[in-house]
Amino acid sequence: MAVGLGAAALAGLPLAAAAQDEGGDAAAIDAVDVIEVSGLVDPVVVDFIGDRLDGAERDGTGVVVVVLDSTGVVVDEEALTAVTERMASASVPVAAWIGPSGSRAVNGAEALVAAADFSGMAPRTRVGVPGPGRPSAGVDEAVRAGVVDVSAPVVGDFIVALEGRALDGRALHVAEVVGEGEDRRLQPQAVRFFKLPLVAQLMHTAASPPVAYLLLTAALALLVFELFTAGVGIAGVIGAGCVVLASYGLDVLPVSRWGLALVLVGMFGFAVDVQTGVPRIWTAIGTLTFVTGSLLLYEDGVALSWITLVLAVGGILLFMLGGMPAMVRSRFSTPTIGREWMIGEEGVARTAVAPDGTVDVRDAPWRARTNRATPIAPGDPVRVASIDGLVLEVEPLTGAARDHRERSAH
Repeated sequence: MAVGLGAAALAGLPLAAAAQDEGGDAAAIDAVDVIEVSGLVDPVVVDFIGDRLDGAERDGTGVVVVVLDSTGVVVDEEALTAVTERMASASVPVAAWIGPSGSRAVNGAEALVAAADFSGMAPRTRVGVPGPGRPSAGVDEAVRAGVVDVSAPVVGDFIVALEGRALDGRALHVAEVVGEGEDRRLQPQAVRFFKLPLVAQLMHTAASPPVAYLLLTAALALLVFELFTAGVGIAGVIGAGCVVLASYGLDVLPVSRWGLALVLVGMFGFAVDVQTGVPRIWTAIGTLTFVTGSLLLYEDGVALSWITLVLAVGGILLFMLGGMPAMVRSRFSTPTIGREWMIGEEGVARTAVAPDGTVDVRDAPWRARTNRATPIAPGDPVRVASIDGLVLEVEPLTGAARDHRERSAH
């Protein structure tokens, strides 16, 4: 049964069988249910396969075809065994086709192919084969090894290849002859396609590694945003939704606790420097730990693409270094800031303030600018003259030039 078939060869034997039926009673067409499975095999996919098999048995479907494109399994061994046994014991024939071109069934997903009664692959696809190191095989090798039955470029050709196949003493009748003369060919009949329902698709998408990671990043960034605003706004609501979806996805996926902890520490580091208004050591710590945590976030062969990493790291740096300071300055530049007590406070210049720099007031670093013409050297004592958002306007305690407003008053 494990022979490679091209598009023309797929129709050869079935056409002969169909021709024999022309003189007798027309055989009833067996309905074909095609269910599409893509991404990691997670609990949503396992339930979907089981539900569709139940539906096919109730409807009297002739054959169920699982169209598979999966890079791995994230359910435990018990759940994987349960779904493969369900496929093997179904009262309707079950077929599995790896496609379209470029698809894979590897890292445990090949168990769904092995559980099917019939199997096939599209060109330029891969399937896992037994052996150390989780090897995979291309179409020709898999057909020769008996891992799959046929090569079929599209799912329609694979369904045609099922025509006349016998199972439990009954031959499948899934295609009919169409066309005249040299154009005669077999064409699948009574085919129904099924995809994940909307809510199930949402949960399945949330459990994909890049989406779960991006949801986690967005959730943390929005929560930091809410910490620096009064009340709960739309950002908080969206952030809460991202937290829920990210939590589900990370619960399904093999997550490293160390990686997750480093991502959280990185976000804390960004928040510290957002508070001070000066991107300094905590920004560097936050960037380093966030990148390291992102690289270590997943285990068991699950990894993020470099495109996802660049998108997340670049986005969070832009948000924390550009967006958050602007938002904080805008939000706290009103009289409700509640920091009038700082006016008149004395401190020390941490860096040169000429005219912008950093000062320490009550052992906390602040961005500052001098409101007088005299520059302030590092270590010089200063006094807070006024506040502009999160920026302190300071003056030296002694030796300062008079403010232009003072000069204009005389």
